[in-house]
Amino acid sequence: MREHAVIIALLVLSQAAVLAQKWQPLFNGQNLDGWIAKIQGYDVGDNFANTYRVENGVIKIAYDGYEQFDNRFGVLFYERPFSHYRLKLKYRFIGEQAPGAEAWAWRNSGLMIHSQSPQSMRKNQDFPISLEVQFLGGDGQQERPTGNLCTPGTHVEINGKLEEQHCITAKSKTYHGNRWVRAEVLVLGDSLIQHIIEGRVVISYAKPVIGGGVVSQYDPEVKKDGTPLRSGYIALQSESHPIEFKDIRIMELNAQGKPLKKKRP
Repeated sequence: MREHAVIIALLVLSQAAVLAQKWQPLFNGQNLDGWIAKIQGYDVGDNFANTYRVENGVIKIAYDGYEQFDNRFGVLFYERPFSHYRLKLKYRFIGEQAPGAEAWAWRNSGLMIHSQSPQSMRKNQDFPISLEVQFLGGDGQQERPTGNLCTPGTHVEINGKLEEQHCITAKSKTYHGNRWVRAEVLVLGDSLIQHIIEGRVVISYAKPVIGGGVVSQYDPEVKKDGTPLRSGYIALQSESHPIEFKDIRIMELNAQGKPLKKKRP
């Protein structure tokens, strides 16, 4: 019996090691190679005021170079799109919000998935057409769930019903202070998307399509309402409150949701 237990333990460890190898880093911990900035009012690739930077092995979004935020909403895109994958990262809010920013953007950021490309965004466009895994930080007192779904220029179905509400609250806890929070998404094309916070699924939806508002100054040739979203870019959002990201890893999957044999992000 003891020998069987040892064999089973070794098999579990072996499988865990193989699975670990399938997670590939999107962030090298040293620089922003492979990432593309797009900030409202600026050309693609213009990292205004060093908004996106690497410090102490994390991607830091900061506003110490801003006199006023002035609606300079932005996103930091990974350089290529994905369709079926699991992605995980850690985030934490730090510091004080940029001066002149909207009150609703306090401790507010997000991970954009199934996004349009940075090159397809117009110079003055505010948000990319995408699905947002919204990250919110607590104020130390009130409940403020994180891992919510927001839909700039998109719609989804939840339990078979079309949802046109812009932001849908997830069933997650509130995380106060500057602690690191573990977030993950499971994306299977347009058949299933799940937001996972600290190992728990907090919202699930399917059949995302282009549609709705909450984006401005977009190219109408890109925003063709009713178009299914089966793939797209991944991006980290800058919405006026400093935030840090680390341990950004992806595991690409096949159509059945199983890990691909080779991963080259």
